Amino acid sequence: VCFPVQFWDLMDLARPGYMELWQCIGMIVGVYGVGYWIAARDPQRHWPLVLVGLLGKVLGPIGFLRAAMSGALPWSFGWVNVGNDVIWWVPFAWILWRAWRARGKTKPRERLSG
Repeated sequence: VCFPVQFWDLMDLARPGYMELWQCIGMIVGVYGVGYWIAARDPQRHWPLVLVGLLGKVLGPIGFLRAAMSGALPWSFGWVNVGNDVIWWVPFAWILWRAWRARGKTKPRERLSG
């Protein structure tokens, strides 16, 4: 958010003319961080936040593949997805699986209340 051109320079890509959009994306990622912090306190209770996170972690690489296959982004850009997205698939899926199992073990009345 504070240094929007650094990423493009590091990746040896032409700087886009819409840095405000890149900064907005950075802000959104920061907001996700707040959601992850809340979910980390009780991941099974806050499983919907984990689900939103997992969806983002899966859809991001799909979007990258589409862009790389069309030539809009270089394949080297994919390393961003490995460090930011792919490494989280297993932990997020594991949390969701445990939350799903825990919900099945509660009494029906408990499920309704929380």
